[in-house]
Amino acid sequence: MTEPVLPLGVLASAGTLDRPGLCVAIALAVGVIAQSLARKLQLPGLLLLLVCGVALGPDGIGIITPDDLGDALPVLVGFAVAVILFEGGLNLNLSRLRREQRSIQMLISVGAAITMIGAAVAARYVMSWPWPVSWLFGSLVIVTGPTVIGPLLKRLKVKKSVATVLEAEGVLIDAVGAITAAIVLDVVRQEFDAAAGSLHFLGYLGAGIAVGLVGGAVLAIAFRRRHLVPEGLENIFVLAVALTLFHLSNRWVPESGIAAVTVAGILLGNVKTHVHRDLIEFKEQLTVMFIGMLFILLAADVRLSDIRALGWPGVLTVLILIFVVRPLTVGISTWGSNLSVEERLFIGWIGPRGIVAAAVASLFANQLTAHPDALLAQSALGLRALVFLVIAVTVAVSGLSGGVVARWLGLKRPTDSGWVILGANALARALGRRMVDGGDEVVFIDTNHESTTSAQEEGFRVVFGNGLDEKVLTRAEIDTRVGVIAMSPNSEVNLLFIQKVREQARPKSLLLSTGAGTSLRPEMLTELGAQPLFGRGHDVDTWAVRLRHGTA
Repeated sequence: MTEPVLPLGVLASAGTLDRPGLCVAIALAVGVIAQSLARKLQLPGLLLLLVCGVALGPDGIGIITPDDLGDALPVLVGFAVAVILFEGGLNLNLSRLRREQRSIQMLISVGAAITMIGAAVAARYVMSWPWPVSWLFGSLVIVTGPTVIGPLLKRLKVKKSVATVLEAEGVLIDAVGAITAAIVLDVVRQEFDAAAGSLHFLGYLGAGIAVGLVGGAVLAIAFRRRHLVPEGLENIFVLAVALTLFHLSNRWVPESGIAAVTVAGILLGNVKTHVHRDLIEFKEQLTVMFIGMLFILLAADVRLSDIRALGWPGVLTVLILIFVVRPLTVGISTWGSNLSVEERLFIGWIGPRGIVAAAVASLFANQLTAHPDALLAQSALGLRALVFLVIAVTVAVSGLSGGVVARWLGLKRPTDSGWVILGANALARALGRRMVDGGDEVVFIDTNHESTTSAQEEGFRVVFGNGLDEKVLTRAEIDTRVGVIAMSPNSEVNLLFIQKVREQARPKSLLLSTGAGTSLRPEMLTELGAQPLFGRGHDVDTWAVRLRHGTA
């Protein structure tokens, strides 16, 4: 007699897989919706995610209960953190870091130590926690949040030097902070002493960097050789390799995976490949998805009663981190650097914590609750609650006041200033010279090596890259420009460039060159709010040749 076959839906509703699956699905959906709403409202996305997580969790309507995920939650956290940090590395342009490299190096070394010590002292004497728990707290709040800082800087439009330091610190200090926290946890659990901890730190970090360099080199070689990876599979190939690197590195040396994926991302992101833009876009979308899911799940796991139990000492500890520890950290780390006083003050004000602090704190809390030492076990939930309070308050302070502080310190990039010109050919450079003589700033975008070299030799600022690439437009600071001029020899490319600019910014003036035999119709330009350069069609290549030979 055969067993009756039940519909899949009946099996799901009757089995144990239904609840975890629904929990993750709701977290994914709500996470994406919350971040979309935050962008529309110009609010810090993490604040909405934290609110949604608590509202949907056991303290709210109880739709999401992370306990149902069991051992699957740490696995999800690991996968998500690997993707998020790999994407952060991809976006880190090493050529931009050279001028501020001393400040960045000091922030992720000396600055990390100052933050840890300051936070630990605050927890010890304000929260009256024992030293082992205080040191754990200090190690957990070393990190700043690249996933918070990136969108924040994009919205604030501060000077490049400030943005470079904050972005680099956010990406690089995650590996330092996560490894430090793991070492401190092992010391607290008496797996080895503090003296051995420093050696373990160097070993963990070194192993992660080594794995990351090898993995990043393999990816770079694979994409430098066209067709080695089948077309259309590049994104998932990189995703699979990044996740494998993370878990292999952790398997080889515990807690080294974060450093491995960060280094691999940096290496691949700074090598020119034909899939660079697609990779960044794909990883950014995955990052948005994973950040939303993780914060919803992790916030739902925190009880409001644990946060209320912190009382005013918890609030005071967070305020000490914001108003004492962070400014002191930045002040010492950037002493004698190229940064101005105003820039150092702003960096000292911006220190939001993000996904790595939340993820590591949640994992530690789960491990400590089962610890045989009653003192550590009792402190676990309070430790996690205080870290989440730090995240909520620092994100709120940085996100809601950052614009006011940047304006007060004179660090906002000027708006409606200068022009971006697509194409660095001879005609474009001639026009650029006239504009500079008239007091305007000019930035060229081009992929032609000869043209860009000539423009740089003439003293122009040049962004080398595809003008249809959003990242290239961001580097040209398109959102602060009064206008753009499309002067490539191809009229259709010029039109696409204008369309792309309209999607990303709203310059007052949109001009493009149209060849004499162009297929572009006047109504197409009118629809975009653009005007033909010089009021009529002309051939850019012909005029460029005339200028080169002095016959124009």
